[in-house]
Amino acid sequence: MSRSPERTAAILVTVALMVGSGQTARADPTSPPGTAPVDAAFTVEDLVFPVEDIVPETESMDGTESESKRGEEITVGLTSDVLFALDRAVLTPQARQRLQRVVAKVRAESVGGAVRIEGHTDDQGSDAYNDALSLKRAQAVRQALQGKLPDVTLQASGYGERRPKLPNIVQGKPVKENRARNRRVEIVFNAKQ
Repeated sequence: MSRSPERTAAILVTVALMVGSGQTARADPTSPPGTAPVDAAFTVEDLVFPVEDIVPETESMDGTESESKRGEEITVGLTSDVLFALDRAVLTPQARQRLQRVVAKVRAESVGGAVRIEGHTDDQGSDAYNDALSLKRAQAVRQALQGKLPDVTLQASGYGERRPKLPNIVQGKPVKENRARNRRVEIVFNAKQ
């Protein structure tokens, strides 16, 4: 590729003029053409959110039993559908078999002291009705465990619908499976180290 002497001379003169005048061929990087400088001063705010504990939970295949551990505290949950008939607080024969497994677990893993028995309902029915039913169910479980766990103090409480395990209603529609899992009795105790 050959260049004419005139063309080469023109290029050299152009480069010499640019160097001599202090102009550069590159654009000013601080403000591109057609833009104005922007004040980038801003404050940084710390965002503080509560950190929820990750509580591992195991659940039976049919969802009727669960177990979780938070620190030293173990919670064994049994859905009310396997413990009681609908709207009743009398234990079924099947419930007694399930409670025998809970007794064995408490004996093997509890440090003694207090064992809480907490009754829960779904959101159907009035608050007063659910509170009374959840307490009666917790008391029925306490009665069934009485004498089988002589080294512990059994405390029964009813929470009605105030502590759901899962939302009873999702996107404005009731969820039958969630309601079933919210109807439960939980046995809570401190584990050995």
